[in-house]
Amino acid sequence: MRLLLALLLPVAIVPAPPTDQVVIAAGHVDLGPRFVDGKWTIQVRDDTGDPVVWRPLENVVIQATEKAEVSVPTDPSYEFLGKPGAKVWVIPQVQQDGVVWPGWNTQDTEVAKRVDREVTWSLHGVDGPGTFTLFLNSDFGKPAPVFDSRKPFPQETGVDVNTHVHGNWTFATPGSYLLDLSMTAKLTDGTTVTDRRPLRLHAGPGNPRDAFKPAEGAAAGEKAGQPAAGQGAGQPDAVGRSPWPWLGGSAALVALLGTTYALIRRRRA
Repeated sequence: MRLLLALLLPVAIVPAPPTDQVVIAAGHVDLGPRFVDGKWTIQVRDDTGDPVVWRPLENVVIQATEKAEVSVPTDPSYEFLGKPGAKVWVIPQVQQDGVVWPGWNTQDTEVAKRVDREVTWSLHGVDGPGTFTLFLNSDFGKPAPVFDSRKPFPQETGVDVNTHVHGNWTFATPGSYLLDLSMTAKLTDGTTVTDRRPLRLHAGPGNPRDAFKPAEGAAAGEKAGQPAAGQGAGQPDAVGRSPWPWLGGSAALVALLGTTYALIRRRRA
């Protein structure tokens, strides 16, 4: 699958303090590659404050609070999320007040200049209490899967250079999740660069800072930026409290800060 969105307006960005651990529960953030001291590195761009900062992945937990709790709709297209009415936590593709809005981008200046065509984003495993999925709403409102923790690993998607994308991040069970991710690209000089490290998320009640604790069996690999990650499982049957107001319409065009984003997708061969 290839994902393409229009450019963000340029803003000043600074590096975050290297030891500053943060939990981000509202506002806009992006996952993406950068060249840090000349080395290809996955980081999180934090737009929730002023100035905008790029943070090391190991210092960030993205939290889906109780405001992200919804019920699985009756539409059969969403049965992969669980039984209709089951409680799930969803960080939506379209921004909602009080809910964190994570996306992914390949817009770092040096990345856009040096990468040849696209970045390959791979999911190697998920360590968490339940099923994790990432999907897009298609032009007709139907879900288009990107990642699913129940499917074989690794899974991958292509992200065109100099683009910015948002999707729906879902968690079937509350708790902390560790996503074993890598981003790889061929540069215009013919060399290949890659980085692999964990992304931490927390859904529902509990202490989101628990996600900073290394998963059992993953600590050694995490030090090298390559954690050992298991696969979550389990589906709740409890009925959630919130509707899905963001479903039913096309998410192909999203207005953000006066900028129109056009979403284009193509399944990889």
